[in-house]
Amino acid sequence: MELIAVLIDFILHVDKHLEVFVQTYGAWVYALLFVIIFVETGVVVMPFLPGDSLLFVVGAMCGAGLMSYPLAVGLLLVAAVLGDQCNYSIGRYFGPKVFQWEQSRFFNKAAFDKAHNFYETYGGFTIIAARFMPFLRTFVPFVGGVAQMNRAKFTLFNVIGAVLWVVGICSAGYFLGSIPWVKMNLDKIIWAMILIPGLIVVAGALKSRTKRPA
Repeated sequence: MELIAVLIDFILHVDKHLEVFVQTYGAWVYALLFVIIFVETGVVVMPFLPGDSLLFVVGAMCGAGLMSYPLAVGLLLVAAVLGDQCNYSIGRYFGPKVFQWEQSRFFNKAAFDKAHNFYETYGGFTIIAARFMPFLRTFVPFVGGVAQMNRAKFTLFNVIGAVLWVVGICSAGYFLGSIPWVKMNLDKIIWAMILIPGLIVVAGALKSRTKRPA
């Protein structure tokens, strides 16, 4: 329980924790950020780590001169791309072994074919859009691997989504983080960046369920 409390406190006050870390450990903050983004996007069991809020705070700290914008964005971009690629590879490798394909009662050939066709048709948009959705950005690349989405296509949209996500949110923090109102309400902004995408995902899931035929 204590570990969970520490994690929640870090997520909700990531700006304060990062500032203390920079003051204490200096350049090691880049390694910490790389690990957080890589693990959040690359390990399917760690979807609760901060993503959007972390990128925004990093951009704001770069704007304040506490960190290097090119270095931070470059490292986080590499971490995001490698994370999704790792998650995809895990799903692609372990999916068939877990389900054991047709010999397993857990495997549904029709469902697999539908998932594969969906990712081949809409996978690019799904991968890019999921970057901006907490939890989904962790599970989508894994499911894409399980569904055996074409690796070259996945890699292309993985890179595009990572660029839009990392550069877009870091730049927003860089240019907006110094505004007095933003600095005073950063905790509320972090809450909004966590809750709003999550509510959108839940609303979409509920809407999808109500449309299913009885």
